[in-house]
Amino acid sequence: MDELEIDDLAAVELDDPVLVEGLPGVGHVGTLAAEHLLEELDEECTLVRRVYSQEFPPQVSIEDGVSELTCAELHAVSPADGRDLLVLTGDHQAQTNKGHYQLTSAFLDLAEEFGVNEVFALGGVPTGELIEEYAVVGAVSDELMLERFEDAGVEFRENEPAGGIVGVSGLLLGLGERRGFETACLMGETSGYLVDPKSARAVLECLEALLEFDLEYDSLDERAEDMEDVMGKIQEMEQQQQQQQMDVPTDDDLRYIG
Repeated sequence: MDELEIDDLAAVELDDPVLVEGLPGVGHVGTLAAEHLLEELDEECTLVRRVYSQEFPPQVSIEDGVSELTCAELHAVSPADGRDLLVLTGDHQAQTNKGHYQLTSAFLDLAEEFGVNEVFALGGVPTGELIEEYAVVGAVSDELMLERFEDAGVEFRENEPAGGIVGVSGLLLGLGERRGFETACLMGETSGYLVDPKSARAVLECLEALLEFDLEYDSLDERAEDMEDVMGKIQEMEQQQQQQQMDVPTDDDLRYIG
């Protein structure tokens, strides 16, 4: 296998498509969002490319006993309403800095091939604490894009996310801007502790407003309820551990007068 290989699986014609990237990251927010997008628009979805790279982990995925070499996939989606989409998904990102640059360049090459001029990267921004109301933090490649995104509910905060945006999402902004794309990153706030379907929904709702299509969220809400049950059990265990620590007798407790 070469260092990078791309399988051409289908030919489609898209009208002014947008590239939407959802690869693994904090809280798996981007991955969940992209997968839900494909699930809801399944009837209008076609798998058009698979990208294989030696920069991916050396492993295969197994489904019903059948193996598939690790890859990224590009799906063409033509929803009944809104813009056509190219949705980029995958189970892994590159393992090296060089690999991130190489793969991002390949993804942008494919975007150009399909006539894309606008790119959206989806992901999460960690807060380190549990969240009640989920905000979506944004970054764009051009100051002129700010108002449109703010109107869709995206927040822009000074010096946030701290440390910038890493991986493919960050490079889609940086390399994409250098190549003439209008690029943006939508990052849902998430604790960073667990997979976060609620954060993914917040991101998708902003994307809906920006690209003018409609989604249902029943399956994503069910996953959110499951994760809330898991988080509740974790909190209960933490409280029990704290109580046990408080109940341990100290040296003063063990002293007596006799």
